[in-house]
Amino acid sequence: MKKNITVRYFAGFREHAGLGEEDLSIDAATASDVYEQLKHRHGSSEPQGHCKVAINDEMADWNSPINDGDTVLLFPPVAGG
Repeated sequence: MKKNITVRYFAGFREHAGLGEEDLSIDAATASDVYEQLKHRHGSSEPQGHCKVAINDEMADWNSPINDGDTVLLFPPVAGG
């Protein structure tokens, strides 16, 4: 079943997508489903396990369910020192 969600991209994901945010109608049950579909759409090669996700501004697990109207935030790996 398709859900209407907003996806916000950060850092490298923003560069791949060419935008910071987009509204989508997507057939996805979990955050992982969203990531897998968008990774191919925007040409990202980052392994999911290296990335972080938040749903409605709360850090989440990749197996967290996605509901109609949710905002999904995708964060690529961050290096620091």
